[in-house]
Amino acid sequence: MKKLTSMLVAATATLALAACGSADDASTEATADTVEMPADAALESVTDEAVADEAATEGLEETEAAVDEATAEAAGDAAADIAAQVEAAAAEAEGAANAVGAAVDAAEDVID
Repeated sequence: MKKLTSMLVAATATLALAACGSADDASTEATADTVEMPADAALESVTDEAVADEAATEGLEETEAAVDEATAEAAGDAAADIAAQVEAAAAEAEGAANAVGAAVDAAEDVID
């Protein structure tokens, strides 16, 4: 009886939640008409034309080159560190493999 009651409560809750929902398409709320029109209306009173600001972009190429060089050097250093770690791990693995091989040989000698 408890299982039936639990199933009825769960079914009722599911139907109640489904009845509260709506099937409106969310993509209709953010169309170009509803987003761009208010911005256009806000800028109607602006009559000045946009001009490029040469001072804002002055020296930008040199800065980008310096950042690219620094980034490349940092990446190279990180790669070298990782390569050293891999070599050390490989050496440790080889040592462990040799130790296991020696243990197997010793066990075979004991068995024979």
